[in-house]
Amino acid sequence: MQLIYEEYYKTLGQNISFYRRRQKLTQLKLSEAAEISRNHLSRIENADCAVSLDVIFAIADALGVEPYKLFQNKE
Repeated sequence: MQLIYEEYYKTLGQNISFYRRRQKLTQLKLSEAAEISRNHLSRIENADCAVSLDVIFAIADALGVEPYKLFQNKE
């Protein structure tokens, strides 16, 4: 992961965690719905890895939100 994108990955991870918790989903339940491993989801939420668009779309779909919302800064 390139450092110039670090803030985007942090925002992405924070938003995934926000929407997941708002829906009272565990990491395991969300990861199963998005068809990724729980470890991968944890790393994404912690901005510890790069993530493909396919995975972002799968997570957004599993959360029932538009993908762009995962990149918006919360005010």
